[in-house]
Amino acid sequence: MQIQHEPSFRQSVDIMFNRAAALLHLPDGLEEKIRVCNSTYTVRFGVRLRGQIHTFTGYRAVHSEHMEPVKGGIRYALSVNQDEVEALAALMTYKCALVEAPYGGSKGGLCIDPRAWEEDELERITRRFAYELIKRDLINPSQNVPAPDMGTGEREMAWIADQYRRMATTDINARACVTGKPLNAGGIAGRTEATGRGVQYALREMFRHKEDVAEAHLTGKLAGKRVIVQGLGNVGYHAAKFLSEEDGCLITGIIERDGAILDPTGLPVERVRAHIAETGGVRGFPGATYVADGSTVLCEDCDILIPAAMEGVINLSNAHSIKAPLIVEAANGPTTAGADEVLRSKGTIILPDMYANAGGVTVSYFEWVKNLSHIRFGRMQRRQEEARHQLLVDELERIGGQMKFAGALSEGFKENYLHGAGELELVRSGLDDTMREAYQSMRSVWRSRSDVTDLRLAAYVVSIDRVSQSYRALGL
Repeated sequence: MQIQHEPSFRQSVDIMFNRAAALLHLPDGLEEKIRVCNSTYTVRFGVRLRGQIHTFTGYRAVHSEHMEPVKGGIRYALSVNQDEVEALAALMTYKCALVEAPYGGSKGGLCIDPRAWEEDELERITRRFAYELIKRDLINPSQNVPAPDMGTGEREMAWIADQYRRMATTDINARACVTGKPLNAGGIAGRTEATGRGVQYALREMFRHKEDVAEAHLTGKLAGKRVIVQGLGNVGYHAAKFLSEEDGCLITGIIERDGAILDPTGLPVERVRAHIAETGGVRGFPGATYVADGSTVLCEDCDILIPAAMEGVINLSNAHSIKAPLIVEAANGPTTAGADEVLRSKGTIILPDMYANAGGVTVSYFEWVKNLSHIRFGRMQRRQEEARHQLLVDELERIGGQMKFAGALSEGFKENYLHGAGELELVRSGLDDTMREAYQSMRSVWRSRSDVTDLRLAAYVVSIDRVSQSYRALGL
């Protein structure tokens, strides 16, 4: 089926779902049950601000309750609407199934420009929105657990968690009502960087398979690969930072709201981030070529393109001009179904959003478990692990001394080996393992089935099959 007109975001998700469902031969009733959104709550509430009452519209969609609680972020943006929230909730269902996080899918949104309000005003708005959701159990540690999304962060999650605690004073697991909180409010080390770190781990896993890299007409390792990042927010910034500093990639282009900057020798991510914080955009960044129409830079020559901001930025209007042989979808839904078809016909390899940006929900899962267990990861075993390693080091040095073989163990080795895993190391280890396992599950379908021609279709096949098995276990 060739797509002639640009589908909406929700239609794109449904088109991609239908492609995969057709290969699974599910009973008609079960297929429809998985596809549709279970429920959507719309709230309109007023808050007195600046001498008058302002009315805001918010949403919380629950796509699937094959597992509970349901999980999904809350975004603040003027573009928020019911269709978008329901499409994002569906993606959350499939994403959680792919990375085997024990959640159904949900999503929330508030139609607001967060930059238009002072911090104290935004807190009052957030607390009122949270109140409306909490009293209907649409925020609850055992039923519905939000997280940050576009336009929200640790600050908003802390406000929501505090609002829940005020309304559920006897709930010992109150902190688990939301994830993405600051560390001192029950958060977990590594959550802020999690989605960007997941993008890095996803690319590392793909580059472990030479034949997969060859499919994208690339060779070698990540080092030296030219990367263009669209959106230097939390996700794009961390992905660009880790890929450049730890894997040797060259960030040759960065696209932001006010345009884009290019430098074939590689842009200094930290300095660009500081410039954006100071000036509000990339215009005027010294030593780089500025492009006023940033969207055109999506079509610049590079090895890896990372759309890390909004949905639908790669569409029928520009898909034919995209030169990147490998696209990593750090944002939700950055490629429309029409563009996806064009890119597949060109041989472009896409690491799909439900996989590439799953680092956020994975580490949110770890935070939720931490809140329910009421203990920091690593607290029980870290020193015991260090003591056990010390025994080995001491014995090796004793044997080396007896054999008059001095200097067998360097100080650098001993320092690293004797360092027990704390919370951050354990979180990164768990995330790395999750991204590897999820890639393997996609890859096995991609490589073993002739009717699965791309990784997005493989991801949907894996996810929908897992959701269907859950429903069947429930007797549906």
